[in-house]
Amino acid sequence: MNATEEILTLPGGPTMVRWRRHAQARRVSLRIDPRGGGVVVTLPARAGRRAGIALLMTHADWVAERIAALPRAIAFADGAEIPINGLSHRIRHLPDGDPAGARGSAWLASGTLYVTGGAEFLTRRVGDFLRAEARRRFSALALAKAAMIGRRPARISVKDTRTRWGSCARDGVLSFSWRLVMAPPFVQDYVAAHEVAHLRHMDHGPCFWSLVEDLTPWRAEGVRWLTGEGARLLRIG
Repeated sequence: MNATEEILTLPGGPTMVRWRRHAQARRVSLRIDPRGGGVVVTLPARAGRRAGIALLMTHADWVAERIAALPRAIAFADGAEIPINGLSHRIRHLPDGDPAGARGSAWLASGTLYVTGGAEFLTRRVGDFLRAEARRRFSALALAKAAMIGRRPARISVKDTRTRWGSCARDGVLSFSWRLVMAPPFVQDYVAAHEVAHLRHMDHGPCFWSLVEDLTPWRAEGVRWLTGEGARLLRIG
């Protein structure tokens, strides 16, 4: 699978288009990319660019409407407000460091995420802080839930995925989107339970869902929140 990006002028205006060629795809398809604010065109091995352009033009109004409906993008910047564990926190840049000299490069206190150092490092340091928080939180959640079923993940990692909140590989490696650290704790609990349940059941059959509900009381609420609010997390940072 490979991908390229370009800006095309569609009837709705200039639009970022990400082309993906996927050997297992059976037909040309479109989907909106909440993270990038554009559209993804997936082409089967034998389909040409012309087929993708034709589908784009046929659904140009749908593409324009869906992109316009995306949540507002929020950059990691001084004064910006971002959610952490479902609660709003304001980013405050301290270029001269912690006045008390006791903190590191980023820390939370009283609803504020403080970040030190040069302005050119702000975005990276906020991202690094959130990734570290996600790794710490999901490692604890996944290990605790895995112990409940007598299993242990081979490894736990956090990634910046576009289409999945989590995954479980056949070798027992669990991966989670670091962006989930911005979601409420009950959502994190559900996603951790979902992926840990795959350590026993790799499908999504009745036994899998029964195990998910044994591991978390938040299945329905977690799915509902991710369906309604998940795109907002992809627009941050």
